[in-house]
Amino acid sequence: MSKRSKLIHAAPRWLWTAAVLALLSSVTWAGNNHGFAFRSVGGVLINAEGVVGEPTATETALTRKSALEKFKEPAADLAQPVELRMFSLRAAEEAIGKANADLAYELPDEIKFMAGLQRIQYIFVYPEQNDIVLAGPGEGWKIDAKGNHVGITTGRPVLRIEDFILAMRTVDNARQGGISVSIDPSAEGRKRLDQLLSAHKTFSADVLDKIEKALGPQQVSIHGIPTTSRFARTLVASDYKMKRIAMDLQESPVKGLPSYIDMLKSPPDNMMPRWWMACHYEPIAKGKDGLSWEIRGQGVKVLTEDEIVEKDGSVKGTGKANPVAQKWADLMTEKYDELSVKEPIFGELRNLMDMSVAAALIAKEDLLAKAGCQLPLIADSSSKLGVTSWVAPRFVDTQCSATKRGREYIITASGGVEIASWQVAEKTVESADVEAIRSNAAPKSGSLYW
Repeated sequence: MSKRSKLIHAAPRWLWTAAVLALLSSVTWAGNNHGFAFRSVGGVLINAEGVVGEPTATETALTRKSALEKFKEPAADLAQPVELRMFSLRAAEEAIGKANADLAYELPDEIKFMAGLQRIQYIFVYPEQNDIVLAGPGEGWKIDAKGNHVGITTGRPVLRIEDFILAMRTVDNARQGGISVSIDPSAEGRKRLDQLLSAHKTFSADVLDKIEKALGPQQVSIHGIPTTSRFARTLVASDYKMKRIAMDLQESPVKGLPSYIDMLKSPPDNMMPRWWMACHYEPIAKGKDGLSWEIRGQGVKVLTEDEIVEKDGSVKGTGKANPVAQKWADLMTEKYDELSVKEPIFGELRNLMDMSVAAALIAKEDLLAKAGCQLPLIADSSSKLGVTSWVAPRFVDTQCSATKRGREYIITASGGVEIASWQVAEKTVESADVEAIRSNAAPKSGSLYW
């Protein structure tokens, strides 16, 4: 029996609360993306029509099976967890160029997964080696139960070079308007919902299906990055998971983070909270010489704001947040590290935030010129190196959950993801410590890409 069916049989009709979820809904170097394994990201399915949803157990098993068939154990040196792993962009560029020239598009896993980096904590510039090095905690990787590539000991997802390439190539888009994803009901759907609720004076179980039909598919809007990229799919999938947890369509994977619906004791003043995930960093530490940088902070926070629907179905922010919605946002922010392990898609999102901030910093401070480092394949938007296109996420079917709360009321929720990487790159403070770390970590001449 489904969760909704269980609830429908558990309480009298007049005690129902219906929560209407306005859901948001690996680029490879070669080959097609038509098989099932290429339709899933972070435990979220995106089908051939661009509809975002939950995969079945069979579909998840197929994704994992496909990942395991291609999996290679990382080298012994890479498998060991370390506090500071270095990844050379110059060497990665050279390796990608060689693979492309030889028509051997399958890059070594050490490059695909950026030597097992799990965060970009430092950016070091080494002019004497014409190199920029990304550094942070790293370890070997494995395939988890859902087919994700995660750290052997931490369970956190590793960085992927294809995501970093997109962050570098879209850095001007990020500067001009930011990178964002939004998943919302259409104006027509909101109008139909208003008409439906006006016609129903009492609540009944069958109204849930009517609500889903009235609102119709949620619309996915993607800005600043190619809609067919893995980057975009990850943003959509993370927002999708957040809304499912908030609206009690999926059990929270961590203790201390109940659903928003479970936290409600009475109807809120506004029935349309909006949650979105955004950058959450401290000022970037920099050395006086401008060659060493430390990206500090958790990386992601959850924000909220109440919305109101105009007569034409359009939505306007109120600039206010109801206390329960704010508390839920704060709880998810507090639990984000733990969530990144239990649901790796949230760790994937933070990886994208880190890479976007790193790309913005490299561009803003002109670090490629300072290093004498050229990355035409990685960083140039007109690069001859192509990446595989995926089916773009387009829609998410509206879903309803119901729970007993003493009164009947309807809640709709919308939201998305915003990456304002240039705003993060603008805030810096000088630090002698980061200079010392760069000096001590300097790679040996002729070293490999990690």
